[in-house]
Order: sequence, then C-alpha cells, then structure tokens
Amino acid sequence: MGHTHFVYGPYRIYRAYGRLRHRGAAPFLEEETHVDDSRSTVRPNGIVAVLAVAGIVAAFMQTLVVPLIADLPKLLHTTASNATWVITGTLLASAVAMPMIGRLGDLYGKRRLMLACMVPLIAGSVVCALAGSLWPMIIGRGLQGLGMGMIPLGISALRDLLPPERLGSSIALMSSSMGIGAAFGLPIAALVAENTSWRVLFWGSAALSVLVAVLIWLLVPAVPAQAKGRFDAPGAAGLGAGLVCLLLAVSKGADWGWASGTTVGLFAAAVIVLLAWGWWELRTRDPLVDLRVTARPQVLLTNAASVVVGFSMYAQSLIAPQLLQLPEQTGYGLGQSMVAAGLWMVPSGLVMMAVSPLGARLSAARGPKITLISGALVIAAGYGSAQVLLGHAWGLMLFTAICSGGVGLAYGAMPALIMSAVPQSETGSANSFNTLMRSIGTSVSAAVVGAVLSQMTISLGGHALPSQNGFRTGLAIGCGVAVLAALIATTIPGRRAAATAREAAPAEPSTEPVA
Repeated sequence: MGHTHFVYGPYRIYRAYGRLRHRGAAPFLEEETHVDDSRSTVRPNGIVAVLAVAGIVAAFMQTLVVPLIADLPKLLHTTASNATWVITGTLLASAVAMPMIGRLGDLYGKRRLMLACMVPLIAGSVVCALAGSLWPMIIGRGLQGLGMGMIPLGISALRDLLPPERLGSSIALMSSSMGIGAAFGLPIAALVAENTSWRVLFWGSAALSVLVAVLIWLLVPAVPAQAKGRFDAPGAAGLGAGLVCLLLAVSKGADWGWASGTTVGLFAAAVIVLLAWGWWELRTRDPLVDLRVTARPQVLLTNAASVVVGFSMYAQSLIAPQLLQLPEQTGYGLGQSMVAAGLWMVPSGLVMMAVSPLGARLSAARGPKITLISGALVIAAGYGSAQVLLGHAWGLMLFTAICSGGVGLAYGAMPALIMSAVPQSETGSANSFNTLMRSIGTSVSAAVVGAVLSQMTISLGGHALPSQNGFRTGLAIGCGVAVLAALIATTIPGRRAAATAREAAPAEPSTEPVA
C-alpha cells in the first residue's frame, strides 16, 4: 500500500505506547490499549490494506448508479424526478447511520460493527440487482448507504490496532478512501453498464462486499470496546430526524422550490428538532455525541473546516464530468462519452492515494493543522487553474488531480486533529460525526452548484444546458470556499494550545446528567 519501507514483527500496542508516553511522543494515544496475545502475529500492513479496501468499496457505492441516471426512468418505469430518489435515499441513509454506527462501535467493538455494516451493503446490492421498480431500488440503495459507516469505523479502529508510528500514513489513506472509491467507481461503473446488463453492477458490488467481510473477519483483530454505558436511542432518533429534514430540504429544494412550503417547513423542522436534540444530548448520562467534547475548539473548528472542504471536493466532481460530456457544439463542451469522462477522472483518485503518505509526513513534521491548511490552499489553486484549463480534456484532468491532491491532504489531517482532541473511548463517535460534516458539505455543494448551473443556461437544440459562465461561477465558488476552509483551519489551536486544553478538561466526560 505504498509503505513497504516499514517492516514490523510481532508487537504489543501497550508496550509501544508505554515507551512513547515515557518519551512524550504519543500524540494520538491518550489511554493505554490492551491487546489480546492472539493479535501479536498480525502485521500492520495487512490491517491497513483490508480497511482501506473496505473504505474504497463502501465509497464506490456512492457513484455506482451515476452512469444509470439517464436510463433509470425507463428501467424502473418512473419519472426522472422520482428516479433521483435512488441517489437521495443513499445520502439520507448514510448521514443518519454514521453517528449511530460510530457510537455503537465505541460501545460494542469496531470490528463487530464493521462486519455489521457489510450486511446491509450485501443485502442492498442484492435487492438492487433484483429490483424491477422504483421502491425496491430506493430500499436497496438506502441499505447500501448504511455501509458508509465503514469509513469512520475503520479510521477509529486504526488508532486501536496500530503502533503510533504507523498511524499518520494509515489514517490519511483510510480517510482518503471516500474520494478514491468515488474516483475509481465512476469509470468502472460506466464500463460495466455500457457493456453488460446494469444488474451486473449490483451483483458485482455484492460479491465485493462479501469478499471484504471475509477479509475483515480473517485479518482484522478484535479489540475490547473502550466506552462504557448504554446506547442513546432517543438521541439517535432525534439526530436522525433532524438530519432527514435538513438534507431533504437541501437536496430537493431546487425541485420543490426554495420558497415552497415543503422546503421552508423542512428547514424549520430541522432547526427545531436539532435544537431539541442538542438539549437532550447535554443532559443525558450517555450521549450519542458528547457535545462538550465536540465544542472543544480543535474539534469544533476541524468539523467546520470539514463542511467547507466537503463542499469544495464535491463541486469539482459535479463540474468536470459535465464539461467533459457536453456537446462540442456548445463551444466549451468536449463531447466525451460517459466511459471516457470517467477515465479522465481516474488520475484524481491516483493522486489522492499518492498524497496520503506525503500528508502524513507533513503532519508528523509540522502538525496536522498545517497539512489541513496546505490541502485547502491546494484545492483553491486547482479551482483557480481551471479557469484557464476549461477547453481541454487534459486540462480538466489536471484540474481535478490538483483538487484531489488537496482533498487527500485535508482529509488525512482531519481525523488526526479530531483523535488528538477526544478520549480514545469516543473515537468512533467523533470520527463518524466528522465524516457526517463532510457529507453535509457535499449535500450543500450539490444544491448550490446545481442551482448555479440550472440558472445560468444556454439553449441548444431545444434543450437548456449549463452555460460556460455558469461553470466559471461554480469554479469561483469552489475556489472561494476552499480559501474559507484554509482561513478556518488557521484558527484551529496549535499543538501546544490543544494539549493545554486537553489537560484542563476532564480525561473523560462526566457521567452525571446535568440538572
């Protein structure tokens, strides 16, 4: 996996941690982790490889149906508007499930929950492969969305399983798997859909999920759960309801009308429900998300940066494929097929994978805050370069590769910042919440960029197509948001300030409810 210069024999994490703590060099581990003797023969490379592949497969599910969007109304005997629920359902399911899965992983073991995530991935793929109408497809895609909890669980498991010197590069690779899976998923799905039955896509994803489940079962050791307490079912229901209202309004507002009663009502309901959820979380004995820990400056600002980086990441993936596929008659479209457009996007996934170890080295040398700032500035540079590269396929490939390099740096730094600021017993919940923030950013990006492109159009052959000025406006927005991410990252406390804040805070959150 690009780290062959590290060779490890059998190890014991608690011994390594003891030595590093004595030297003051264990930034990511705040508690002693006890490991069963049965794990002593497991090599870190195998763990990292399996978890990275698991994350890539889970992310692949997001782009699985993109090549089918135009054909779904005919395939499922429905309207084009209804067919978009195939994507919206996955988004809603993943957003609602991630915080719950992260907390359950803290309480009952991350390996157990990773295996549990594979069940809906497999079942959802089978349901979609057999679907002949809209509702079974939506249900199947919703089940696939539940599997996205694999990525934050994998990141958190690395903290429990690996020696400290391997954490940086491994976390960076695992965190980038969301973008890597999406980048590779589009051309693979397009090739399969163009040359075989569309159902093969889902049978193939089911087979991949089974393979990943077997690899996790065989190669990823179980670690005793760190957290104590019960699962916060009311908190899970409240957060889920609030997120459904928010994301439905964001993702469907353009179709329903931003000023329509349905959209405004959903936004209002989201505010009310999420405020009530916050009130509950601050008073319950075992919260789903510890808001006091989340309010620590390092965690709060990292999550804020995650939203805007998620926005920038998704904006370029909306703009570049459309420019590649628009007819040449527009004067700026490049007339590429879906397969060709997907292949032009592959280098972005390769770049994201390649920069993961570089970002880890930068974080080790200068701290993850500097890596996050650097990543955001690289994304901004990519958007800036796109303004002069629009007329060539290779130019769009370069634009997406630059942006993906920045995303790889930023995504690798975020879990490091989060995990250095939260107790080890809450890493699953904290990482899941951070991944949720990225997902909210991508949802807002889809709504904003989609609105810009739908409002700034030209007419060609009786069809309204996004104009070149619309694309340039979208690129300018992406650049500005990336600069905003860099500015937010500059306000994250440095290593010394963060360490002081952690020492001043309780080692573990209070278990007493607030009166």
